[in-house]
Amino acid sequence: MIASSRKWLNRNRNKFAVGAGVLGAGYVAGQYILSKVAETRQRMSEDRIAKEKSVRWRYSRALKAALLTIPSLRRRFQQNQEDCTITVLALLPTATDNVLQALPVERITHDLQQKKAERLGKSGGLLDSTSPLPSSGPSSVADDDAGSLTSFQSEGYVHASQMAASKSAAGESELQKPAKSRAQLWNELKITSITRAFTLLYTLSLLTLLTRIQLNLLGRRNYLASVVSMASHSPQDPTISLENLDDDNIDQTYGNDFETNRKFLTFSWWLLHRGWRDMMEKVETAVKSTFGPLNPREDISLEKLSALILDVRRRIEGGTPEDRRSHKWLPYLLPPPDQEEMVLRESGMLRSPPSPQSPPEPSQTPTPAPTTSPSPSSTSVPLRRLLDETSDLIESPAFNQILTFLLDATFSHLTDHQIRADAYRIPAPSEIPRVQEVPDIDISLAKAKLASILAVMTRQAHAIGNGVPNEYAQAIEAVKDLESFAAVIYSSHFEFQALATGGVSAKEEAQTQEEVQIEENEGKGMVDTATNMFESVWGKLTG
Repeated sequence: MIASSRKWLNRNRNKFAVGAGVLGAGYVAGQYILSKVAETRQRMSEDRIAKEKSVRWRYSRALKAALLTIPSLRRRFQQNQEDCTITVLALLPTATDNVLQALPVERITHDLQQKKAERLGKSGGLLDSTSPLPSSGPSSVADDDAGSLTSFQSEGYVHASQMAASKSAAGESELQKPAKSRAQLWNELKITSITRAFTLLYTLSLLTLLTRIQLNLLGRRNYLASVVSMASHSPQDPTISLENLDDDNIDQTYGNDFETNRKFLTFSWWLLHRGWRDMMEKVETAVKSTFGPLNPREDISLEKLSALILDVRRRIEGGTPEDRRSHKWLPYLLPPPDQEEMVLRESGMLRSPPSPQSPPEPSQTPTPAPTTSPSPSSTSVPLRRLLDETSDLIESPAFNQILTFLLDATFSHLTDHQIRADAYRIPAPSEIPRVQEVPDIDISLAKAKLASILAVMTRQAHAIGNGVPNEYAQAIEAVKDLESFAAVIYSSHFEFQALATGGVSAKEEAQTQEEVQIEENEGKGMVDTATNMFESVWGKLTG
């Protein structure tokens, strides 16, 4: 038994040796593979941890940059609002000159003065022969006209340029026949003076809102670019700089480009040269419907005047709150897309296309290719993004609400302060000292002639457009909701994720998306903390 077993082992010892070798090699190979798998798994884990630390570092870096710049952020915002006011006061005279030239109240007043002089000249000989002294009895129609013209001469002032324009226009009007009657001139004076004052109020309010939107959008993008630049430095660089030292094209991404900013600000040209005219036509239609039947010699109470002005505003802005919220102001503020290049060209931002060296043939002259198709430089991506965002803000319900507040402030200053004090001789509430007892005045009984009110509006038209200091701009600045609206624009699109991943490429972000998803709860809490910090920053800003 033992001998047979020994013989069997001797015969198969080679097979046992080969099997043992195979098993040993398999064990060694298995151990090698397991070690490599463990090593790969450990390396992947280390990479994931490193990437998570990198993401956390970017969050903390952006938070640190934001928290360190809270004082500068507040200063930037306040300085931006001051720049908006200065810009409005610098642009307003351009629109004012256009409105004054289109609605020449001074020329109509000059024509009425000529009518009065002709009437007095014709009746001068008759007065000398019949009665040497004029009667002091009840005022006649002629006396009413004389008094109304006197009020225009004393209460309304005429700009030097307007006086020259009125004289030249008067000379041209003498050549035009037939001449208008006194009644026609008074009616034209009534409509023109009211339309001019109201058009300037609407233009000032629209220009203020447009400038706020433009400068706050640019200020927000400049600040956002600086924060992204600070958050994009390497961890080995402890310095914080507001300069963009990385070659990541942040300025182009966020629109912090000087040429783009210049072109974007140039679009206020549309309101100053085209939009105001459309606004004037709409105001004139509403004024004719409301003030047309009134006689300039008619006595009007302050309450009735306020009701008439409110009716004009309803015809322009909308009769119901829903109509006012849905009113479209965009055509007055920005050009349609097919005229954007024309605006840039008219404002001097784009040069006219170079003329060909050889004279064009008659068949080639009517081709307006350079003016109809926008060039790539005039419709760049950053500029298009700014214009689209501006259009969205103008068409938002918040814009209509803030514009209503601004118009309430300007019309209230015109009616409750200037007209009340100058035409009705009632002191405005702000002019009465607090320690002084308010006089018992029944405002409903106070009346003034419409001609005196027109004289005040004529003078206030110059104060609205060229007043120094501009009381109407100050009334607009007193509207707190305007600053809140600017703060919303300045703080919008500050997505913290965009700030944190501003320096991460799309490929890296796609690779780490699945790994970061594992730590979703922790990352979500960190983003919520960052968002709360940003909200606290803007709460301090607007508070």
